[in-house]
Amino acid sequence: MEFEELYKIKVPDEVHQAGTSKQTGFPSPATHYLESTIDLNSILTTNRDATFFIRISGNGWKAHNILDQDVLIINRAAPVKRGKLALVVTDGIFKIERIPTASVDDLEFTVWGVITYIIHAVL
Repeated sequence: MEFEELYKIKVPDEVHQAGTSKQTGFPSPATHYLESTIDLNSILTTNRDATFFIRISGNGWKAHNILDQDVLIINRAAPVKRGKLALVVTDGIFKIERIPTASVDDLEFTVWGVITYIIHAVL
């Protein structure tokens, strides 16, 4: 089981501007109803500087409902809470673990970041 990609989320450069018709003649009455595209970065992340995407390779984490080619959204600034899934480091190796419901202070691993979303491909 290896991580295929690890990268920071890119901040979109463009900002939505109200559109105007470029055609000649009578403009469309719906021109001012143009909407911007959905920005999943703004919907699925709370702290862009501390948020990372990781693509999973292999089915080693099926027990956590994480499958091959899924994308994990990991927030390094999120608080570590009992029962949450997290990307952890144990002896220099990245793993996915559920934070134990016992004391969070006695963890046998280092929490790299809390998994906030698991994105599955639907084929």
